[in-house]
Amino acid sequence: MVYSRGPGEGRLLNVHDAKTHLSRYLTRVEEGETIVLCRRNQPVAELRPLAKRRTKPRPLGLERGRFIVSEAFFDGLPDELVDAFEGKPHA
Repeated sequence: MVYSRGPGEGRLLNVHDAKTHLSRYLTRVEEGETIVLCRRNQPVAELRPLAKRRTKPRPLGLERGRFIVSEAFFDGLPDELVDAFEGKPHA
């Protein structure tokens, strides 16, 4: 049995109906709906859409100039790691 909740709260669905009509409910989830699975009318799990994958790489340098990394931060770090922070090729 399927129960509607308030707007934005998801749809309540018992486990038997979810197993019987899983493809139908996955389509609804893909469209952005959230479904709460219930056992004996008690919520036990939530099906919700995953965040969309990025199609472009995240740009670098968005925070450039907003904070300064102290030179002391690099004290004691291996040279290879410091080179990586500075964009130098690994030797």
